[in-house]
Amino acid sequence: MDLPRSFVIRESGHRIHDPFTEEKFAVLGRAVGLRPGTTVLDLASGSGEMLCLWARDHGITGTGVDISTVFTAQARERAAVLGVADRVRFVHGDAAGHVSPTPVDVACCIGATWLGDGPAGTVELLERSLRPGGLVLVGEPFWRLDPPDQATVEACHGRVKEDYRTLPGLVELFQAQGWDLVEMVLADEDSWDRYVAAQWFSIRTWLDANPDDELAAQFRAELDRAPLDYVRYQRPYLGWGVFALKRR
Repeated sequence: MDLPRSFVIRESGHRIHDPFTEEKFAVLGRAVGLRPGTTVLDLASGSGEMLCLWARDHGITGTGVDISTVFTAQARERAAVLGVADRVRFVHGDAAGHVSPTPVDVACCIGATWLGDGPAGTVELLERSLRPGGLVLVGEPFWRLDPPDQATVEACHGRVKEDYRTLPGLVELFQAQGWDLVEMVLADEDSWDRYVAAQWFSIRTWLDANPDDELAAQFRAELDRAPLDYVRYQRPYLGWGVFALKRR
C-alpha cells in the first residue's frame, strides 16, 4: 500500500503537495480560529506540513493519515524538526474510509477528494469523524474559466469537463448537502507556480542522476510537455482552494 514511485519522485521537492504555501496555511489557520488544544484529523496528510505548522503556531493536536510511506516518514521528521512531535502523529494507511475513534474539532481533506469519489462523498466521510458543531476543511480544484475543448480538460488532468465544478458550482454543492461555507482561502497564480514548477525542477534533477532508469523516458516526455501545458491551459483555467464548512 503506497503511492506510485513516479508521484513520489515528481513531488520530492515539496513539503506541501498542493498549490498552497506556508503563508496561505497561516492565513487559513487564523481565518478558522484555531486555538491551543483544537483537535484536527487530516486525511491524505502528505508530508504533514499543515498539521506541523498549526501545532507550532496555534497549539493544535492532530493526526494525519497517508498512504505514502515516504511522505509519512517525512511528516514525522518534520514534526521533530519543528518540535511538535508530542502534539501530532502521522499514520501510514489508506485514508479512504478512515474514521477517527474520537470525534475531532476539525476534519480535513486537502486536495485528495478522490478518497470519497469527489467532494460530496469526501465531506460525508469527514463528517463521520467530526464532533457536533465542528468544522470541515476540504481542498478542491475548480474551473476558473470554461474549458473550450478536450485538450484543455486533459491538460488540467481531467477526463471530462464535469470532473471539476466552477467555483459557484462548488458552493452550490456544499449548500445542497446542508453545509454553510464559512471561510475559504484560494490558491493564486504564484502558489500554483511554486507547486507545479517545482515538479519540473525535481524531474530534471532526477533525470540528470538517473538517465538509465525505467522511468526516464516517461519523465523526459513529461518534462518536454508539462511546462507548456501548464502556462497554456492549467494556469489560466484551473483554480484551487480550501473551503471551510459548518453543518447547517
